[in-house]
Amino acid sequence: MTGDRGSRPGRAIGVDLGARRIGIAVSDSAGTLATPRGTLVRTGDPARDRRALVELVVEEEAVVVVVGHPLSLDGTRGPAARAAESEAEALGALLAGRGVAVELFDERLTTVSAHQALTAGGTKGRNQRAVVDQTAAAVLLMAWLDGRRPS
Repeated sequence: MTGDRGSRPGRAIGVDLGARRIGIAVSDSAGTLATPRGTLVRTGDPARDRRALVELVVEEEAVVVVVGHPLSLDGTRGPAARAAESEAEALGALLAGRGVAVELFDERLTTVSAHQALTAGGTKGRNQRAVVDQTAAAVLLMAWLDGRRPS
């Protein structure tokens, strides 16, 4: 993975990796707000899925991609965390020549928070399943952005 985004301004992309879908969120260029952007349905071809993510990063002119790191509740790295690390590394290799950083960020409970937010907003059932991945990506990205702000 590539290094820290430093002081370089620009958009950040949040990525919530799932077995069937990849949730995507995008920040504003000032890095103050994360918005759900959409969901990529996995094709079964990881290289193709990564290329689709790279196209989105280029389209959004992002300077950093924040990949959810699904650690266990006790902080250990299980199979899902190792898979996310591998995907982030492969994505980082594709983006390195474009000067885009790829960072892992602890995403524990982001999907739970997304479900709660959607339920509180009146989105239920099938409608919730359609947007939960991108909402989880926005929760993840917003937490990452908040952690970057000076205290």
